[in-house]
Amino acid sequence: MTSSGSRGWPAAELDTVRRLKVIASATGHPSFAERHYAVPLERLWSVASDLEHELPLIVTGLRSFSVTEADGERLSGEAVSVLGVRERFDVVLRPGWCLMQGKVLTSGMAATADGDGCRFAFFTSLRLPGGGVLDRLRGPWSARRAEDLLDRLGVRVAARSAPGRAE
Repeated sequence: MTSSGSRGWPAAELDTVRRLKVIASATGHPSFAERHYAVPLERLWSVASDLEHELPLIVTGLRSFSVTEADGERLSGEAVSVLGVRERFDVVLRPGWCLMQGKVLTSGMAATADGDGCRFAFFTSLRLPGGGVLDRLRGPWSARRAEDLLDRLGVRVAARSAPGRAE
């Protein structure tokens, strides 16, 4: 914590993963998972932030994600579930940070350099009336699903990093 301004108010800087954890906590009962990866931040984030190509391979239940509008770091996109359900998302995407909000879901990803690699976090939470109750009911299943997502991200990072793979 540092002192800031003429009054000496304390100021705290949060890295992207900690900031995401605060936002996830504010949603009530999110599914949240965090993991350290022994790869450079840029390598991991190039996979995680590839919403159109990699996100459907990482998130089960997601058939496709299409960016429909882009204005700098602000995007609009459409997700289509494997059941054909469509949802429009407002997205903020910048290095190490992605926050997505639709009518039904809020989700996010964050990554930050950490020692010999990076930390990555993911969360999702329902925005429906009664979503807190549903989030609590789906808690154990969602926790496992989030860990599986982190496993798939690791597999995708390794696949994109494989020798001889053209970028």
